Parts: sequence; structure tokens; C-alpha cells
Amino acid sequence: MTADPTADWTADWTPDELMEVNAARALAGARTCFVGIGLPSTAANLARRTVNPGLTLIYESGAIGARPARLPLSIGDGELADTADAVVPVPEMFNYWLQGGRIDVGFLGAAQVDRFANVNTTAVSRGPGRPEIRLPGAGGAPEIAAGCGRVLLVLRHSRRGFVPRLDFVTTVGHGTGPGDRAALGLPGRGPVAVITDLGVLTPDPGTAELTLTALHPGVTVDRVRAATGWEVRVPRDPAVTEPPTGDELAALRALKSPREEAA
Repeated sequence: MTADPTADWTADWTPDELMEVNAARALAGARTCFVGIGLPSTAANLARRTVNPGLTLIYESGAIGARPARLPLSIGDGELADTADAVVPVPEMFNYWLQGGRIDVGFLGAAQVDRFANVNTTAVSRGPGRPEIRLPGAGGAPEIAAGCGRVLLVLRHSRRGFVPRLDFVTTVGHGTGPGDRAALGLPGRGPVAVITDLGVLTPDPGTAELTLTALHPGVTVDRVRAATGWEVRVPRDPAVTEPPTGDELAALRALKSPREEAA
């Protein structure tokens, strides 16, 4: 699409909704998705209701083919097991399904991402003499990023999240550039897209460095650069994502409605 990203859009969606819809669209055509909690879970469940009804959702707790009616509160939410095709032990999930190369896409969130799509979800420095901020930690993310066929990342775009150097490397994306994944013996392709509330970044085929390849409606390149902790590369004419449709917004808002309304 070549629409002007600086046009005066009269939007009836929020930046988060724009991000979530585009994250869901990225799952079109996938067969299986290993779903992280939070924004990845929102996107994956929306994809199953819109662009990919046949998508099989897999959660770290062992639920395969989960079909929750509303967003799960965690990977241990009982509705995941109640609606799943099968529930397997966690060791089987990782040893057989994930490390066996049986999962197409891993969908992860992040607290920090660097220019090579490496991820920090462990700890953030607050400077000399101050205790670091402790985060939820790795969970299954390192294995998911290693073993899935490809990885999608979703997070809000800011200098706190897009940093020149991670405070802690929790999950390897593309390491320090081309060849690092192969040298580490990681079988999957690694991150293929980072979807944010401002646009979409994808690794450059030659350098593996994240490049701004699409802007969301109403977002400018300067705004993305101001929200990124390094000098992000931008093609001459970045694409502009399609606005959410009415059906996509309705499905998303129903999915996020209070639990008692979704019952």
C-alpha cells in the first residue's frame, strides 16, 4: 500500500488495537503457534477468529488446540485445558513438539529488544547504586525462539523497549548478525517480524538488523526514529499497513470484553 502515512486519519481504533490486529494478520497461513501470554495471546486468539480459523494454539502449560472464549489470564488458565484438543506434560511439549520441529510459529512479547531482535525479559538496569528491576524471566521463550520454524515479536514502541544494548540477554534472536544462530545450533529461522503500535520491523536479509518496513496509518518515520534507541534503517518508501476492518475490531473487542460478558 502506498497511502500517505501522514494523512489525517479519522481513526476509530486505538494504537494498541492497530498493533494487535496487525499482529494477528501476521499469523495468516500458519498451522501451529506456540503462544506467549499477554499481547501474543491476544493476537493469536484474534487470528483464530479472523484470518486463520484453523490455527492450532499451543500453550507452554501443555494445552494443544486451545479454543478459549476469552483471553486466558495465564498459561495455567483452566479454560485452556478445558477447550484443548489435548493436554500433554510440559516435558513432552518441549522435547517432542517444540524441539522436534513440529511448531510453525512462536509468538513472544518482550521488555527490551535490540537491533538484532534479541530479547530481554529478565532484568532492567536502573543505573549505578539502584537495584535492577526484576521481570518475569525467561519461561520457555529461549526454547521457543530456538525451535519454532519462525518467531514473531510484539511490543509497544519506545526507547525503553527498543534499546541499543540489552541489559540482559534472555532470548537469542539473531545474536550479533548473520551466522550466529547456525553457530549456536539453533534450528529455527528466529524472529522474522517485530510488530509494534507504530509499525512493523523485519530483519534485513543481509545484515539481520531490524529495518522499518511498514508504518501504521498516521505514523511518520520521524516518530519511529524518536522512539527507537538506535538509528533504525528505513527503506526509501516504507509500506503502510491497512487499517483494521470493522469485523477485526468487533472480534478483538469481544475477545477483550470482561469475563462475565464473554461467558
